[in-house]
Amino acid sequence: MECEPITALLQQIADGDQEALNRLIPLVYGELKRVAGGFLRGERPAHTLQPTALVHEAYAKLLHQDQRSYKNRAHFLAVASSLMRQILIDHARAHRASKRGSGQVKVSLDQACASAVDRPAVMIALSDALDALERQDRAKARLVEMRYFGGLTLQESAEVSGTSVESVRHSLRVAQAFLHRELARQEDAK
Repeated sequence: MECEPITALLQQIADGDQEALNRLIPLVYGELKRVAGGFLRGERPAHTLQPTALVHEAYAKLLHQDQRSYKNRAHFLAVASSLMRQILIDHARAHRASKRGSGQVKVSLDQACASAVDRPAVMIALSDALDALERQDRAKARLVEMRYFGGLTLQESAEVSGTSVESVRHSLRVAQAFLHRELARQEDAK
């Protein structure tokens, strides 16, 4: 059986073909698993959310999305990355809520980006900082998600955002500075 091109499948999804997503997932499964692995890098081996489970949860969310219009493979991966991030944040919030007395943790942006779900306070602090960035500049927040969580290259991020690689670099530097300030503000507010 010949594989359908990813772009054609994405168009079929946008046209309302319910089965196109089922045909697409096997073609991008390896990339989705790589993205999930990036999110879970450094986790303990027995962590309840393994890359496969994270991909499957993201797939379930993709199935239930109202708007399914993807520009290209990179855009699809960016959307999937965003969903994975939300799944992990929800998991971290639930884990944190189950532990009474767990408080906020002071962390740098680099630590936060490299953090694991095992450290829910770190994930939540970073998520809150990203939410603040999104309120200020949604495009920059999406670039951070694509690059640091989704593992998209600068070129892929530029394709998805419709800008140049240099513009993506600049935007990421500005976003990083904002997130550093926001994480520091969160710590000072305690």
